[in-house]
Amino acid sequence: MDALEHAFEALVGWVYTTLVDPTIFALGWMGWAEQAFDATAFFVGGLLQVIAVALVCMPLERLAPAQIISDRREVRTDMVFTFANKVGVFPLFAFAALWWLFKPVEAWLRLKGFAPWSLEDAWPALAGVPAVSLLLYIVILDFAGYWEHRAQHRFEWWWQLHSLHHSQRDMTFWTDDRNHVLDQLVSAFWMAAVALMIGVPPQQFPLVLFATKFIESLSHANIRWGFGWLKHLLVSPQFHRVHHGMIIGHEGDKRGVNFGVVLTIWDKLFSTADFRNAYPATGVRDQLHGQDYGDRFWKTQWLGFVRLKQHFWPR
Repeated sequence: MDALEHAFEALVGWVYTTLVDPTIFALGWMGWAEQAFDATAFFVGGLLQVIAVALVCMPLERLAPAQIISDRREVRTDMVFTFANKVGVFPLFAFAALWWLFKPVEAWLRLKGFAPWSLEDAWPALAGVPAVSLLLYIVILDFAGYWEHRAQHRFEWWWQLHSLHHSQRDMTFWTDDRNHVLDQLVSAFWMAAVALMIGVPPQQFPLVLFATKFIESLSHANIRWGFGWLKHLLVSPQFHRVHHGMIIGHEGDKRGVNFGVVLTIWDKLFSTADFRNAYPATGVRDQLHGQDYGDRFWKTQWLGFVRLKQHFWPR
């Protein structure tokens, strides 16, 4: 675990000193050096996520596809989403907003004598076993992610944004990042707040993100793969495709099934698991009646704002 952290930090340091530092120096922005270094870590981590997921998922999607892709343009749009959300302006904007909000709060708490809490405070032995603490952080954040996901389906205003994610009829691993910018930002604030509350160390946070986003991207892949016995622990492409299934995945008393992000245990605990052996067609029911979610990046964003406006201020 230490080796991975050191390797990642070395790569971030090289990118920063080679590309970022000379640029901000030339622009006279050295006062933003600390923030620029943190933003570089987000950029490098996001790029590594894209490369790792593509190397694994692209061959598997060719080997055992769950469906025949009917519209490659939609997949290319999802690729734009992926690069924008993982290595583009959105994570940088989210990071800047989070930094602006939480840094003053942390500084004020320190002045009052309150040091940030962490799991190691409650269980000191974890300090000597970083791999175990990393797994615990992933489990806790995944639990928070499960309830966030249920809220995205339960609250109608949030669904107006999140439904964009479900509107992809040709789902692939690129679909993981098919989100409205407001949905993405609310999720970023949610997870950052939980991470701060449980004291995820800054050096471990990129690894937590890498592990969770890797499984999340794999679960969206166009693959006939149910993980065998592992399906009772990890969210598989089949398990999550049922969640995206038209009608199945976002209707009913609980507004859907299979809300787990990484682990299936939360769905089993709270009676939202559906382990049916099926690969249903994906999408949202109202698409059958002409509802347009957009086929290009900026159009999808605009239509999301339109749906939100209609929800709060119907004609």
